[in-house]
Amino acid sequence: MTVTVTQKTWIIIGSAIVVALIYYLQPILTPFLASFILAYLGNPLVDRLERWKLPRTLAVVMVLLVMVLLLGLVLLLLIPMVVREFTALFARLPQAWTWTQMHVLPWLALHLHLHVDLRTFAPTQFADMMKRNFASAGKLASTLGSVSRSGTVVFIFFMNLLLIPVVTFYLLRDWHRLMARIEALLPRVAAPTVTQLARDCDGVLAGFLRGQLLVMACLGITYTLGLSIIGLDSAVAIGVIAGLLSFVPYLGFFTGVGLALLSALLQGQGWLLPVEVLVVFGIGEALESFVFTPNIIGERIGLHPVLVIFAILAGGELFGFAGVLLALPAAAAGTVLVRHAHGRYLQSRLYQDTGNDAS
Repeated sequence: MTVTVTQKTWIIIGSAIVVALIYYLQPILTPFLASFILAYLGNPLVDRLERWKLPRTLAVVMVLLVMVLLLGLVLLLLIPMVVREFTALFARLPQAWTWTQMHVLPWLALHLHLHVDLRTFAPTQFADMMKRNFASAGKLASTLGSVSRSGTVVFIFFMNLLLIPVVTFYLLRDWHRLMARIEALLPRVAAPTVTQLARDCDGVLAGFLRGQLLVMACLGITYTLGLSIIGLDSAVAIGVIAGLLSFVPYLGFFTGVGLALLSALLQGQGWLLPVEVLVVFGIGEALESFVFTPNIIGERIGLHPVLVIFAILAGGELFGFAGVLLALPAAAAGTVLVRHAHGRYLQSRLYQDTGNDAS
């Protein structure tokens, strides 16, 4: 494929317009991007149902109902469980303070010669500090509550909530027609290359997203079972949170370790439980690195952790939550484009010229 200077100029202008539109329209793009991601994930299942002789519209309705039911079930199960676990966790703070006075402070004084003035950290002063913070938090909550009661905010929230299933339905129903129209708009000279790159991006992104969901589930189950076996009271909530956050490399691990160590210390059972927490998360990290990721995602379609972190942070910084939704598709496309450019470079005269040609 040969691209002239004029064609390159138009490609650059078109790309700049797309980026500018995403940037300026980001407040209203979130439900559409969420719908696109849901449609992208659900389209293979709709295609399979269609191959089983179901009308496409009926297949789309069935897939949407399954998505809504699964999401509702997850929220109904997880939210009360997490709230209950963390309520119990913070209820043990007074007991943890007593244990700290009896064990931690004497150990610090004996081994590190650090003497803490208990009058400075007296429980009454701690309680007063907590009351002041809760009073400030109450004012903030009141302010946020008044803002959230604004008619505009409530209207936009419910409009976005209603838009997602509606837009997802139409995208799923007309998915192949939309893809065909986009392909038909491509310049004929660039169509074969762009189509092939799109297929490559689809393969990388589909494998990564579906594989990553399975890895997240496996990690959540591993952390939950491990923390339950060692007797951590908040095992289920911490395991679920660590599994859900593991889509960002190391975020789930460090968040889970921090919460689990805090919970272990608040249980006041000595130093053995925190050590067991570290062992559980060490085993989980080893399983992710050597079992889950290689066998579920695979090296060929796995995105480099640094690329994932950079893409999510850059997307959030540039385009807000819409940028976070776009981060992984952009990272997958970037990986494919880099591979394509690398292949073109290896075939170019610039790379193959040895400098020994006769002048």
